[in-house]
Amino acid sequence: MTNLDPLFARLSRSTFRSRFRLGVKERQYCIDKGAPVIAQHAADFVARRLAPMNPSNDGKQTPMRGHPVFIAQHATATCCRGCLAKWHNIPVGVALTDAQQGYVVEVIYHWLVQQMNA
Repeated sequence: MTNLDPLFARLSRSTFRSRFRLGVKERQYCIDKGAPVIAQHAADFVARRLAPMNPSNDGKQTPMRGHPVFIAQHATATCCRGCLAKWHNIPVGVALTDAQQGYVVEVIYHWLVQQMNA
């Protein structure tokens, strides 16, 4: 049992969160780019779109499709600061620490690995 199991158990009970899946194109993108590149994309998206104290366009900054990480963010409630507060107890209105950013990337990556192994 990993430390993320309780979170993923809660997410699986959400009708909205549990409907997200990687499509054929997103799966192929992950295969083509490889795990290190996808993890770096996740870290970059989190740093730019979530980490600031007041992210630009918060609540609408993560597209619903177009990149595997975006899909993972919606599936894991790491898409905006409101969801981070509700699902992950990361407060709104303060910049994310390096540790918090690392945690968010870990959650996203965990979901992507689960999808790729499904």
